[in-house]
Amino acid sequence: MTQEKKKILIIDDDRFLLNMYSMKFSKSGFDVKIAGGGPEAIEILKDGFKTDILLMDLIMPVMDGFAVYETIKKDKLAEGSIAIMLTNQGLVSDINRAKELGVHGYIVKATTIPSEVVEEVIEIYNNNKK
Repeated sequence: MTQEKKKILIIDDDRFLLNMYSMKFSKSGFDVKIAGGGPEAIEILKDGFKTDILLMDLIMPVMDGFAVYETIKKDKLAEGSIAIMLTNQGLVSDINRAKELGVHGYIVKATTIPSEVVEEVIEIYNNNKK
């Protein structure tokens, strides 16, 4: 994560978490864009934002994280980007569904402090971009 800034799109309906993670990732050298939900994220991508990393919550109104990622994949809106779920849902069935969809990483918010989330995202990105 040295030379060029990696672009990250953070999708979450919780404004407090969006702002906190936006600040954490910005301080770690990321170019951060935020979306308050699935439809907003899809519009950002349709408008041409090219992201290296999608970091999305699972439980959101209108579209859950699975529906958001399915739409992004179907419409080829973030090809080549690394998708990571950041959620409080730690059910094995949710983790398995994320894997089936091709999500690259799954982080449970409740067991991970924000600085660890940044570290895990960097690790997942690096492991998937080799």
